[in-house]
Amino acid sequence: MNKKLIKLFLRFAISIGFLSAVADRFGLWSKEVSVWGNWNSFLEYTQLINPWIPDSVIPTIGIIATAAEIIFAIFLISGFKTEFFAKLSGFLLLIFALSMTFSTGIKGALDFSVFSASAGAFALGLMKEKYLELDTLIFKPKN
Repeated sequence: MNKKLIKLFLRFAISIGFLSAVADRFGLWSKEVSVWGNWNSFLEYTQLINPWIPDSVIPTIGIIATAAEIIFAIFLISGFKTEFFAKLSGFLLLIFALSMTFSTGIKGALDFSVFSASAGAFALGLMKEKYLELDTLIFKPKN
């Protein structure tokens, strides 16, 4: 498989993962497949994996995480500043993985492949080949 297609696959896989999680916390997935199913359950889980953060700050953390996932997904899908947003995604996913590990144990982070997703995002951030990326479609690279 060529590098351009692998990069495209990583962009979409990470983005769809983010958007699926956001859809879950807003109740857009059926109850049979939901992890949280609603915003309040998501905030309860956010508190569970961040026990060192005061309860009063958890809604803000939830909003920031959700906004970051939406923004990163949009930029990765569009291919605008892919390397930058891939690296930010890698750090966000690593924070999720470490929070899960230190609060509930490593099994959840491994079962949900959060470390793998983080590694994939960091790998995407290192890929320089351009393919169907907005920044190269708008700003033609000089040859």
